[in-house]
Amino acid sequence: MQHPTRREVMTSVPVAAWLGAGLSGAALAQVSVAPGREGEPEQGPDVRAPGGMPGGGRGDARGSLVQRMLAQAYQNDQYHLPALPYPYDALEPHIDAETMKLHHDRHHQSYVDGLNRAISHEKQLQAGAEIDADRLAGIQRDLSFNAGGHLLHTVFWAVMGSGQDNRPMGQIAEAINAQFGSFDSFRNLFTKVAVGVKGSGWAAMMYEPVGDRLFIYQINEHDAHLAPGAIPLLPLDVWEHAYYLKYGPARAEYVQAWWNVVNWNVVDESFQWMRTRRQEAAIMTAGR
Repeated sequence: MQHPTRREVMTSVPVAAWLGAGLSGAALAQVSVAPGREGEPEQGPDVRAPGGMPGGGRGDARGSLVQRMLAQAYQNDQYHLPALPYPYDALEPHIDAETMKLHHDRHHQSYVDGLNRAISHEKQLQAGAEIDADRLAGIQRDLSFNAGGHLLHTVFWAVMGSGQDNRPMGQIAEAINAQFGSFDSFRNLFTKVAVGVKGSGWAAMMYEPVGDRLFIYQINEHDAHLAPGAIPLLPLDVWEHAYYLKYGPARAEYVQAWWNVVNWNVVDESFQWMRTRRQEAAIMTAGR
């Protein structure tokens, strides 16, 4: 019996589209990580000040901050915890340092470990004489859950920062206005989606490259059953560990506070990067 390859197993998982378009592809942007100050996460070069033109340009030659963090997230055939692009206390008073440290260092790390472990289990499965269908299904669930957690968190850290403007700029502002009528309408819908998540999960504005559209999704836990190829532009974690130390059960209060730390320059930078990749792919396809 022919055994499934890692690629075959991964591409049967809903989150695999993200991995192909995001984690693996973004590894083209190499990042060397330097140690941070004592008590802070490790820092990449200039990671606190992503390049970009006024109004949200495409960024410097190294790519967008999201691209650079995704490059940290997968290196040398292993998934890794990317460094925060700011100190733990940078988002206070809206998100406290203790929550950031726990959330990044422990919870996100657990998804990285789970993803690498699931891939290891899949390799073990390949070595067997027969494929255990039940075990394969379990591996796929683990891959979907942990890959989704790893990617969503990586982008989540990137799109936040201190001292931010509370409204989008550049191309992402134009797209939001065109898609949702106005920023206020978009924010109202996104907030309702986030507050209304049942149990643990996420709200996320996604970019869908085939239609060149923006969507707002409600994600259960980390398992995103989304349009193929949809990529997270603005994810918001509403698992309890993201806010309970400061806000208790008041999720709506946390969501309202979170808008104060959204780094719209990075969101616009990432949006332009994704659209550029889409255009390049269309040119390559047309030239065949």
